[in-house]
Amino acid sequence: MEGLKTRAFAGHSAERGLHPLWMVAAIVAATFSAYLPALNAGFIWNDSDYVTARSLRSVEGLARIWFELGATEQYYPVLHSAFWLEHRLWGDSPVGYHVLNILLHATAACLLAAIVRSWRGGGATSGEVGAAPSNSSAVVARPARAPRDWNAVAWLAAFIFALHPVCVESVAWISEQKNTLSLVFFLLAALAYLRFDRTRSTRLYAGATLLFGLALLSKSTTATLPPALLVVFWWRRGRLEWRRDVLPLVPWFVLGAAMGLLSAYVEKEYIGAKGSEFALNGWQRVLLAGRIAWFYAGKLLWPGELIFIYPRWRLDPADAWLWLYPLTALACVAALWRLRGCSRAPLAAVLFFGGSLFPVLGFFNVYAFVYSFVADHWQYLPSLGLIVFGAAALSGGLAGAGPWLRRGIPVLLVAALGVLTFQQSRMYADMRTFYRTTLEGNPTAWMAHNNLGNLMREDGRLDAAIAHFQAALRVRPDLTKVHNNLANCLHQLKRPQEAIEHFRRALEIEPDYTEAHHNLGRVLRETGNQREALAHLLRAVQLDPDDPDVRNNLGMVLRDLGRLPEAIAQFERALRDHPASSPAHLNLALTFSMMGRDAEAREHYREARRLNPKIPALPGM
Repeated sequence: MEGLKTRAFAGHSAERGLHPLWMVAAIVAATFSAYLPALNAGFIWNDSDYVTARSLRSVEGLARIWFELGATEQYYPVLHSAFWLEHRLWGDSPVGYHVLNILLHATAACLLAAIVRSWRGGGATSGEVGAAPSNSSAVVARPARAPRDWNAVAWLAAFIFALHPVCVESVAWISEQKNTLSLVFFLLAALAYLRFDRTRSTRLYAGATLLFGLALLSKSTTATLPPALLVVFWWRRGRLEWRRDVLPLVPWFVLGAAMGLLSAYVEKEYIGAKGSEFALNGWQRVLLAGRIAWFYAGKLLWPGELIFIYPRWRLDPADAWLWLYPLTALACVAALWRLRGCSRAPLAAVLFFGGSLFPVLGFFNVYAFVYSFVADHWQYLPSLGLIVFGAAALSGGLAGAGPWLRRGIPVLLVAALGVLTFQQSRMYADMRTFYRTTLEGNPTAWMAHNNLGNLMREDGRLDAAIAHFQAALRVRPDLTKVHNNLANCLHQLKRPQEAIEHFRRALEIEPDYTEAHHNLGRVLRETGNQREALAHLLRAVQLDPDDPDVRNNLGMVLRDLGRLPEAIAQFERALRDHPASSPAHLNLALTFSMMGRDAEAREHYREARRLNPKIPALPGM
């Protein structure tokens, strides 16, 4: 594949402009400059679900990544294998992950340039957007003014993509290495396939198929590559032929559909994309698709007020104005179809954009829909279609301008995008900055309120934590985890009755919420209500029999009730599963002492002190 990349970038020695390698270096340098704040950023939100978990860091863990559904957040084994290797290289230091993510993003931008540069030869006559090739039977009316220098278009598109702020979420957020890595494989597969289309080389087809498989196993939304290639062929040739264009891509369609269905299954059954939050009827999904498409197009054109979690829209088919979104989208496609005789390029760009967005338009459940129906990282790949078209349109529009305008306007545009990206990257500095910035843009982001509340609780700022939990509950009163978190803060502030009220509310909403049963039982024991505490702790043990803390608290309640042998059984079970549990050893020591079994009491007390030197020495122990 290295030879393929070299040929894609190589140009004639007399070609105008800088050598391609200098342009590649400029893109890499500009990308790293724009993302400087991200280089010093930390881990945020769900990065712990992607940076390899302790249980997966061994060779056996690597096998689980490939062969066990549910071992990782999604079944993306190439991505998680990459994370596995990265953890061996730089461990839990976020710098290495950020450097690699930025480098992958810059590489994707350069590969985009390579693809667009390959359009210089063959295809559209004289490089004009939408013009038919000389061997095409399509009748083409007056071609619109278009760039004749695809080299300039290629590098402009690459710089725009590398520095556009809607990409920040994919580049500065470590979890979204699935975007940057999968896009590199996506574009490499496209390059290889486009060359196969010219040569019909079996070796190139096999290589392209392998790269497409790697893209799918990094992120399943890359399944949109086969239809994207058909769109490119239609734009270039004016028509599609079954044997030449469609038939070779049939296996790719099958692979993409299989991976897409598997990801949808994992999203629903393992991640939890089901329930009332996803109970959208067909009309609501149509409304959603239209609004999502226009939202992303708007952010590409005017990247203002970018937020990590956008407000979640209300979708009521009775609101007539909402129908403007899908209806105008359909009208736009119909109008571009009618104008295809002048230029096929606008329709091709829109088809690429909409088709690549299809997996996240709302027709399939995506777990993150519980927070918002849109996210910047979901348009990372789809943005390529409109970016390339925009670069071509700008280059064509400036074709007759003077050299200062022809060069100055693109430079100013790219510089402005770079400044916006630099500013946007700052929000990923650390988790507190990340959540505060999110709430500044969207005060209704209940997830940010909850997570920032947990951080405030860790800092000992309990009143601030309570304020955030209460803000989250004003937006969503049915959030069981937030009720539980608020109750824990109230308990720490010695307000047990208020804490009990919120634990009970959490269990009303979710009767099998293990943590709420455990915490409620613990607080009830402290307030002297041992009988009710016992009922909740027994239920917690049924739901999670392997939690040593639940076993310890259950044992203490049983001891309070005088049921000492049963208490000992709970403490011993906790130690069987977790031998280094100092609380279990300490509780056993106290219980054996109450039973007059002093030798056993001393043995467990000494072990508890060995595990936790802060436990004071006692006479006779």
